[in-house]
Amino acid sequence: MATGVRSTRASAAVERLKERTGHKGYSMTRTGEGLFSLSEKPGGPALCPPLELDAFVEFVNKLGPQKVQRISKNDAAFEKQLVKKKSP
Repeated sequence: MATGVRSTRASAAVERLKERTGHKGYSMTRTGEGLFSLSEKPGGPALCPPLELDAFVEFVNKLGPQKVQRISKNDAAFEKQLVKKKSP
């Protein structure tokens, strides 16, 4: 995977975190080994140890409030029927 794509994926995760929390100060750093870490402000203490790309994105995605997934009426009705069928 190209270096630019890695950074873009990680920075996109940080941007989503900023949107969810309303806190625009989050900052991502990248080490010489290509690992990523997150802080609440540029130059601030890291909120996680340096992580590989996938682990970093997973860590960032779990922070802050989560977006509620929208579900259609049809999907809700289908899930309700699935639950009924599982119950004896």
